[in-house]
Amino acid sequence: MESFRKRYATLPRHSLTVCAVLVENPMNLGGLCRTAEAFRLERLVLQDLSLARNRKFRQVAVTTHQWQPLAESSLENLPTWLEQQRQQGYGVVALAVQPGAALLMQATLPQRMVLVLGRELTGIPKDILALCDQTLVIPQYGVVESLNVQTAAAIAIYEYIRQWGMNLTPLE
Repeated sequence: MESFRKRYATLPRHSLTVCAVLVENPMNLGGLCRTAEAFRLERLVLQDLSLARNRKFRQVAVTTHQWQPLAESSLENLPTWLEQQRQQGYGVVALAVQPGAALLMQATLPQRMVLVLGRELTGIPKDILALCDQTLVIPQYGVVESLNVQTAAAIAIYEYIRQWGMNLTPLE
């Protein structure tokens, strides 16, 4: 196990970055960290790296914050950060309940992708949505109009893995 842990950092990762700068709940962020690490995603972006020290974050993340690459971008810097990602060849995709959004399962996702997640209850502000290349929605059939952000992200991450990620060998 020790040799595996030493080489884990050098294993390939999926070219998906989850941008959780707008997400505020530490438990949701901990769940996002756990999901990102489970699928060996490139990175999880938080508004502030100190959030990973929050007790509630760590309760849900368990120890995944030790293995999952984390980055930060302030809310004020988010437009600049998204543009930098686009210049580096990433497609910027919003996951939001919005009129005119394409269905997640019908979309062809970019292989190098930034998945932008919204704030709990209020979603993604219009100025940030305007910076995204596309907006995707998960079809829902119940009375409640949205999923928990961590749950929605997990569904979108799985769809990305279904389309692009099967080339990495799962850990055994």
